[in-house]
Amino acid sequence: MLVTIGGRMGGWGLYVLKGKPVYTYNFLGLEKFKWQGTEALTPGKHTIKFDFKYDGPGAGKSGTGVLSVDGKEVANNKIPHSIPFIITIFETFDIGSDTRTPVDDGDYQVPFKFGGTISKVTVKLGKDQLIADSDRLMRQNILASVNY
Repeated sequence: MLVTIGGRMGGWGLYVLKGKPVYTYNFLGLEKFKWQGTEALTPGKHTIKFDFKYDGPGAGKSGTGVLSVDGKEVANNKIPHSIPFIITIFETFDIGSDTRTPVDDGDYQVPFKFGGTISKVTVKLGKDQLIADSDRLMRQNILASVNY
């Protein structure tokens, strides 16, 4: 595992599987979307990047993801929807391993430690795509689900 947040019930992970870079997006345990390089990484240092362009504004919209290695696109995929609320607090944001449940237990089991060296992880947030109405609706749904 290079970096992950979430797990079996929703989240994402960027990892190396059988030498190939993989990004998996788990939509609430209902669907999994995968970007995977077709070739194994050569030995040595690499820059692996996942870039997601959200089709917002509003919660739960679609988007397009691009997985690249050393500046070269290796996979491009569109997802029809995204998780419209906060990922469970029972999962963690991990670098170098996965300490809770896997985003795809068909690919790996925890702790799934990365055997190489991770020199740097950068997470760049884009423009906030939630609008006031979506945020208000999301809060109402969360409160209703816990009977407040």
